[in-house]
Amino acid sequence: MKINDMRRISGVNPYQKQNEVRAAANTERKQQKDEVKFSAEAMEMLSTSRSNDAERTQRIQELKAQVASGTYHVDAGKLADKVLPFIR
Repeated sequence: MKINDMRRISGVNPYQKQNEVRAAANTERKQQKDEVKFSAEAMEMLSTSRSNDAERTQRIQELKAQVASGTYHVDAGKLADKVLPFIR
């Protein structure tokens, strides 16, 4: 029995050749760039949110001032009415 039998090593070569072919194909292929497209509805929502941005910013500043001064009060009844549908 030969320890260095060449036929045993040649069994690996088909896989190596296959990997070489794939590597060559990958280098030849043009790399595709990712692309994002926004729908008309999304663009409309974005423009709507920007128009309300000034009002929202003012409301947030008012709430921050109330919290900082300690005058902010949460109505438990209203909070429960809003949370209850999500619990059910």
